[in-house]
Amino acid sequence: MKHKAFILLISFILTTTALLSGCGSFHGEENAGTDSGLERFSDVYFDAFDTVTSVIAYSESQEAFDEMSDEIHKHLMTYHRLFDIYKTYEGINNARTINKNAGEEPVPVDPELIELVELGKELYEVTNGKVNIAMGAVLSLWHDARIAAEENPEDAYIPDMEELKEAYKHCNIEDVIVDKEAGTIFLKDPEMALDLGAIGKGFAVEKAVEKMEDLGYSNFVISAGGNVRTSGSKADGSPWSIAVQNPNLDDEEYIDILEMTGGSLVTSGVYQRFFEYDGEKYHHIIDPDTLMPSSRYLSVSIVTDDSGLADALSTGVFNMELEEGQALIESMEGTEAMWVLPDMKIVESSGWKS
Repeated sequence: MKHKAFILLISFILTTTALLSGCGSFHGEENAGTDSGLERFSDVYFDAFDTVTSVIAYSESQEAFDEMSDEIHKHLMTYHRLFDIYKTYEGINNARTINKNAGEEPVPVDPELIELVELGKELYEVTNGKVNIAMGAVLSLWHDARIAAEENPEDAYIPDMEELKEAYKHCNIEDVIVDKEAGTIFLKDPEMALDLGAIGKGFAVEKAVEKMEDLGYSNFVISAGGNVRTSGSKADGSPWSIAVQNPNLDDEEYIDILEMTGGSLVTSGVYQRFFEYDGEKYHHIIDPDTLMPSSRYLSVSIVTDDSGLADALSTGVFNMELEEGQALIESMEGTEAMWVLPDMKIVESSGWKS
């Protein structure tokens, strides 16, 4: 459900600083559309992908903006339902449907779910297994632990390593069978499960932007839980200012600002989703090599044209040693990265500044 009641508060916040990647909401800038006859509007939703999604756009009226924002929200919720692994929806075969039929039968699904799963299999190869949409059996154990800690901190625990190792036996990406001609997805291993969290949100944002641009919309930005995707520029032709969240939340709000006209900035960090157990914090980015939360960085930010790719790379690179991640980013044209190490040292790819 869209929480319009919060718009006045959020709109006040949005006028203060730069758009922000990495915290699930974003902070806007001064109205740059006066001379063009367009005004700046903003909206916020709280239901798509269980995160805060913000939209800023330049439009001729509140009514026109609301129509645009509602269209974005509709598209994001469509993808939310398709990629959901926790709920079923009437008339939809989604990721949960696929998981429930693991080892039993192929499931007919929407072509865009097939596209996402195929992308996930490709990105498994690109990231040398550091992004694995077939890791649902492992990630569900960490999800259950996080929920238990959130509901009652006294019941907090971390998954048993032997359980994690046993679950990892059922995470073979080759057991995810996509039949494009038949329009089906089948999980060969009855104990395996998909988890599309590493790529689903970015993919959905990218698709929503494509659909909006096809309808003739421009001059807008979508921010969804650390995924910022810009379309065009501000109404006066100047670029959007997109800030990178400081992972040290007790310090300055951001650590860098990028000027963007089109393209995406996605940040993954240890501060976004975590729980505490026995004095330690356990975040949501699980390293496939250790089956534990990755401890190499405080955050990784990726800039590239496609939000789905940026989303996947922010997770994949987070799970790589620095040299491996640098080599991957440098090999990809039009893609840059910023790493924040545990001691707050910042490392940038060669083209980040430009």
